[in-house]
Amino acid sequence: MAMAMTLPVAAQPTVLSGTLAKIADTGVIAIGYRQGEPPFSFEDADGSVIGFSIDLCRRIVDRIRTELDREDIIVTYVVATPATRFILVKTGAIDLECAATTNNAERREMVEFSFPHFLTATHVMTRRADNIESLQDLAGHTVAAASGTVNIEQLNALNREQNLNIAVLPTKSTAEAFDMVVAGRVSAFVTDGILLAAKIAEMPDPTLYALSTYTLSRPEPYGLLLRRDDAAFKSLVNDSLRAFYGSGDINALYAKWFTAPIPPSGINLNLPMSDDMAEAFREPVEYLQ
Repeated sequence: MAMAMTLPVAAQPTVLSGTLAKIADTGVIAIGYRQGEPPFSFEDADGSVIGFSIDLCRRIVDRIRTELDREDIIVTYVVATPATRFILVKTGAIDLECAATTNNAERREMVEFSFPHFLTATHVMTRRADNIESLQDLAGHTVAAASGTVNIEQLNALNREQNLNIAVLPTKSTAEAFDMVVAGRVSAFVTDGILLAAKIAEMPDPTLYALSTYTLSRPEPYGLLLRRDDAAFKSLVNDSLRAFYGSGDINALYAKWFTAPIPPSGINLNLPMSDDMAEAFREPVEYLQ
């Protein structure tokens, strides 16, 4: 009796969707960045886009090239300000925002976040000569904060709760708010402590400025932004971060940006990795609080 021959079943091609399909079709991934948020995302003296968050995203791009078997995938960089970043992600103008964006429940209604890549709280920057030592000392003063940030929301809430009569001045960027303090146009600037520390360190005389020891929030995580309802892309991003964190290479990358001189001026933040940050890298989990 003749035996029936079983033919091998051809492997079915992977059907791409969402962001990965867009990248495969166009051969381009659009990365959102900030022009002036060292050490996370900023422009070097020659205009090149650099930073801790940018380096993480470049590793994710390498993973995408491997997954799509497309070494020709190119990166385009798009400026994403605190006020525009969410709409740029939602509309597809950028595929991944690689900067310093705080993850919270309200924002997760608009976008998705990757595993955390930093933890920080909201601080206040002032001129040291003004002797401002508490939020209450700013009662009746003008304080700047960038539009579209959690920092301005926190400042407004505390202003109402404590009846401080602070005149809150929204700005387009963190750089604009910082420059207003330097010029004496406002009494303080409220934003993430790590960003303030970096801006102060860049000044010709950092001793002229004070970073508050008090905070307006508990420490919260930064995450990379991506579009909602795109499980395949989110999984790839998080798998890439998990592998990179787990390899131990995150330690060298962290040291490069937080404990060594960084361009363009060679400032050194001298900020060793905290125990909480080390734990977030060792056991990455989604932040859903």
